[in-house]
Amino acid sequence: MLELFKALADPCRLRLTGVLLAGEFTVQELTRIMGMGQSRISRHLKILTEAGVLAVKRQGTWSYYRAGEDNTFFGAIRLAFERELEQIPERAKDLAALAAVLEERRRKSLEFFEGHARQWDSLSRTLLPVPDYQQRLLELVPQVSRILEIGVGTGALLPELADKAQQVIGVDHSPAMLEEARRRVLAEGQATIELRLGEMTHLPLSDAGAGCVVANMVLHHASQPLAVLQEMARVLEPGGCVVLADLARHEREWAREQLADQWLGFEEAELAEWFGGAGLEQVEMLRVAAQPGQEEVLLVRGRKKQG
Repeated sequence: MLELFKALADPCRLRLTGVLLAGEFTVQELTRIMGMGQSRISRHLKILTEAGVLAVKRQGTWSYYRAGEDNTFFGAIRLAFERELEQIPERAKDLAALAAVLEERRRKSLEFFEGHARQWDSLSRTLLPVPDYQQRLLELVPQVSRILEIGVGTGALLPELADKAQQVIGVDHSPAMLEEARRRVLAEGQATIELRLGEMTHLPLSDAGAGCVVANMVLHHASQPLAVLQEMARVLEPGGCVVLADLARHEREWAREQLADQWLGFEEAELAEWFGGAGLEQVEMLRVAAQPGQEEVLLVRGRKKQG
């Protein structure tokens, strides 16, 4: 408790903690949000991390900071702490700067996919090969009345999903990607597939509108994975499931620039934590082994709580 009070007894560290309760950010992003130099930010982050208020996740040469769980006392007072943050004079400015950083992440991702839609399938397979996992992914998808696939890209999975449901809705934030998907759907003559423009964190579907939500190699492009999973859970009917395929943790740093990846894959533990945080239970996880030169894939399924 004493270490916690010492760590928080500084206006800048209070502001930093408030920002990181809203998501995960790098030191570079935090310098922009806070309007401070890197050395000053790094010193405050070190103090907060040592006190267990924050945690750091290292991916390649990048370090992401977020709210930690090592200080149990902070966990106990967190709700009251978050309420009091609204009294900080700089709070509105910090939240606006935070939103600007998230918007820049979104804009860069959109620009990348808009410019690479036509060659995306060959580009992703060539630069970052993975084992053949699609059949195992499809086996996790149940027969339901409506499936929602987010981040459909060029629509490669849509025809297979159409065999699993009366209706399939495909969502992507890139108009160029949706155009490629539309060409594929028309060529396949799939009348039960509908395509919609939308963001992963603001899905164009009502609450409890789908029996299954599928995310195939999408989450590592999301700036806030937990927020995406929470939105997926929102559109699920009770008892419905999320089926996800994504990269296991790797160290190919160049993927951030060449493939617009936000994350270098994921650990099983952090995916399980996010699924739980989104209200998804009965979580099943399968790691698909890779051949030399490939990256391993994680397949995950979780169900929305009943009632």
